[in-house]
Amino acid sequence: MKLEGLFTAIITPFKTDESVDKDALRSIIEFQIESRVDAIVPCTVTGENTTLSHIEHEWVVEWTVRYVNNRIGVIAATGSNNTREAIRLSLHAQKVGADAVLLVSPYLNMPSQRGLYLHFKTIAEKLEIPCILHNLKAQTNVNIETATVVKLAADCPNIIGFCEVAENLDQAREIRENTNPSFLIYSGRDHQATDLIQHGGNGVISIAANIVPDKMRQLVHFAFYNDFRKADTIAEELSDLISLLQRQPDPVTVKTILSQMNLCEESFRLPICSLEGGELRAQVQQTIHDLQLS
Repeated sequence: MKLEGLFTAIITPFKTDESVDKDALRSIIEFQIESRVDAIVPCTVTGENTTLSHIEHEWVVEWTVRYVNNRIGVIAATGSNNTREAIRLSLHAQKVGADAVLLVSPYLNMPSQRGLYLHFKTIAEKLEIPCILHNLKAQTNVNIETATVVKLAADCPNIIGFCEVAENLDQAREIRENTNPSFLIYSGRDHQATDLIQHGGNGVISIAANIVPDKMRQLVHFAFYNDFRKADTIAEELSDLISLLQRQPDPVTVKTILSQMNLCEESFRLPICSLEGGELRAQVQQTIHDLQLS
C-alpha cells in the first residue's frame, strides 16, 4: 500500500463488562472503510493499548487485519518500552499481515539517544515490513531527536517514516530537510495536518477521524492538492471538535461521542474513566448537534 494520507488511530470498543466488543469493532472498521480513509491504526493510546493484555493486543491486530481483508491499510501499533516486547508484537503483526508497524518512543525508562537508536534499529532488523517511528514526547517524556531519526532513516531501509506529536512542527520540518524525500513524515495532531502537508509532509495519524473520517479525508485531500483555502475551511469547521478531544485523556471524549453515534458503548478500563463534569458533557452534546453526528 501507499503509506500516505489519512490514517485513523481507531478506538478499542469495550462492552459494559470491559471485554473487547467484536461487533462494535466491526462497525467501527466498516465506518472507516466506507469513509475511504487510507489506513487504520489499531492499539495506539487511542485504542487504550496500555490496558490491553498481550493476548488481547495480538487478537485485536489479527482480527482487524483479517476483517479489513486488504480493503484499506492496517498499521499496527506495536511499540513498547521493552525492546523484546516490541519485537514480539511487531513480528506477530507482520505474521498476520499488517502493512506496517507504528513504534512509539519508549516510555518511563527514558533512554538516551543511543538507546533510542539501538531500540528502533534492533526492532527494524527483525522485520521485513515498514516501520514508522512515533514521537510522543508529552506522554513518554523522551524526544527522538532529529539526528537520531536521520541516522535511523539512513541505516535501516525499512524505517520509512516518522510521526510527530509536538506543540509545533519545527522538528518535523527539520527532519524533512535532512532526510531523503522518500522518507515519510506524518502529523500526530489533527490541527497540524494541513500545515505539515504544506511543508512536505505525507499525512496525519488522526484521532478526530474516528468521528468525522469523511471531513478529515476531505481536509487531507485538499491539502495534498494545494487547495489550502478549502482545507482551512474544513479545519475551522472541525476546530471545536478537535479542541474538545484534547480536554480529557485520550480516548475519553472520542468514545463518548462514538457512543452517541451508536458505534460503541461508553465503556473504559481503569484508570481511564468516563467523562467528568456537566459542562464537558454539554459541550459534547453541542458538538454532536453542530456537526450533525446523531
